[in-house]
Amino acid sequence: MEPATSPPNASGRYLNYPEPCQGPKVPYNGKKLANPVLKGRILVIAAFFMEWLRFIREAAWKNAGFGSIRKIRAHIEDFEPRYEPTVIPLPEPAAQSDQPNPNGTASARADRLHQAKFYSVSDYHAMYLSGEITPTDVALALLPLIRCEEDVAGKHSTAWMDTKVDMVLKAAEASTLRYKNNQPIGILDGVPTGIKDDYDFDGYATSIGSVNDYATGVPGHDSITNWSVRKLEESGAVILGKLTMHEFGLDTTGNNPHHGTPLNPFNQKYYPGGSSSGPGVAVGSGLIPVALGSDGGGSIRIPSSFCSVFGLKPSHSRVSCYPGANHAPTCAVQGPLAADMLSLKAIYKVLSEPHSSTQFPPLSLQPKPVISKVLGIHQKWFARAEPGVQTLVRSLVQRLCTDHDYKVIDIDIPFLEEGQVAHALTVLTDAATLVPETGNLTAANKILLSLGRTTPATDYLLAQKLRGLLMRHLAYLWKTYPGMLIITPTTACAGWPILGGQSELKYGLNDGNRTMESMAYVWLANFCGLPAITVPAGYVIPEGTKNAGEVADQYTIGKVPVGLMATGEWCSEEALLEFGVDAEAAGESIRCRPPIWEDVISLAKREANLKRIDAGETP
Repeated sequence: MEPATSPPNASGRYLNYPEPCQGPKVPYNGKKLANPVLKGRILVIAAFFMEWLRFIREAAWKNAGFGSIRKIRAHIEDFEPRYEPTVIPLPEPAAQSDQPNPNGTASARADRLHQAKFYSVSDYHAMYLSGEITPTDVALALLPLIRCEEDVAGKHSTAWMDTKVDMVLKAAEASTLRYKNNQPIGILDGVPTGIKDDYDFDGYATSIGSVNDYATGVPGHDSITNWSVRKLEESGAVILGKLTMHEFGLDTTGNNPHHGTPLNPFNQKYYPGGSSSGPGVAVGSGLIPVALGSDGGGSIRIPSSFCSVFGLKPSHSRVSCYPGANHAPTCAVQGPLAADMLSLKAIYKVLSEPHSSTQFPPLSLQPKPVISKVLGIHQKWFARAEPGVQTLVRSLVQRLCTDHDYKVIDIDIPFLEEGQVAHALTVLTDAATLVPETGNLTAANKILLSLGRTTPATDYLLAQKLRGLLMRHLAYLWKTYPGMLIITPTTACAGWPILGGQSELKYGLNDGNRTMESMAYVWLANFCGLPAITVPAGYVIPEGTKNAGEVADQYTIGKVPVGLMATGEWCSEEALLEFGVDAEAAGESIRCRPPIWEDVISLAKREANLKRIDAGETP
């Protein structure tokens, strides 16, 4: 495919848009690191020495490859550093920004696509409108399954940090009354949902997966409720409670020795992915059609991939944290997970309306992204993934090309290995400044934070210079191929097996090699501030069985989900959502329910019938 001409003054539509500049042509080697795997009591002992002996920290820092950025100093030293990657769309007149998309039939198709296997927000909305069930019936059906108290722990309680029953029922009853009066707020009214434990919400602690409570008051505000949570409440959604996460979001398994580790819905011998482990499990097991997560290094997309659901990582700063602060402001964002694309589009529409304190204009005034159906693949980077993962993702890409008129081009991105190191270095150093006291943290996080405290200021600055180079090269790619989406697997590895048994779940795990494999592709969107979406691509045979790692069929027991990820230009969420609808249609036949999937609507119908019997009516 020949390079296209970029739209006139494309970068002039955005504030802080990087100046396009092609980066150097350097080979991608895909060399894997050799970090020790620490688990059980050995992990606890290692954490003690890491915290107290500087020479051990420095040796581990070098072994992790954090010094590798120094080797490319000559290429990056003249680039301006980017300390945070926010690109802001400039407002356009409504008549210009609301032009119809000539290529976009996906939105209409999303409304028609029948999802017989999974319940969408539209299914709940339709059932409520019919009067067959009510939001209160759904809440009453779900509460016994998710209650977290020791004496009444539910079947799925490990995915939930806390549930305030009185708040849940109050919201459900208010929604039920609105439907009874034919006054629902919209499609999300009465829909059950949950929020990750790093969202502030009045009435709940905010532990961020730890044993501490960080839900302190915000000066000048009576409420600490996060803006996204407030928008969910305003939409009428019923927030069932707080969902489990990896402590401080600092790894990708979801392992949490403090509060318990939710297991993968498809294979209980695998992790669900993290750090948004609770949201991934709650959506993947059918409990809720949508959830709120956060993503500083794949923490929405990795559990979405591992649990075979859809996840959107928005552009940096796109979703507001108001009135609180983004405590990981250089890489992290908040965003949604969903059981299907219609649900993902519906919840993102609610979350993306900006708070007045941000520089983002209202959605109606934001420039529309280019939608070109061009998919860019860095072939050597793609080939880093395990063979079964590659097969599934390439098969889905082929169906997109055959059935939905997409085209594939080869692209090149420099310093991908060093870029992943720079992202990890940045995230850990940022975290170390936020969590100076580590006495009651998990042993795994004591090790990671000690690495963050070891980073010299000069290396941190070099990492931000590399970020500047990468962002300018990406701007060059989009100038050359407007509307292109970068296609990769979501993770290079197929899931993450729990190999250390109960000891690993009790004490934690530090496996830097597997962490880097799980983050091999996701880091780019975080480090450079780009939006990205993950969609289910199929399943592979689990480890420990015959033909492990190969593509699974419908009869495979314990199959392991795999995801495809598309990464777009800054502020191109709408294009990614359109792509997601096409990918959902292309992969519809390969999705299946996990063994622990809950038929919530059937459970709610049972509640409704019991209520009618109690009232002396015929069910």
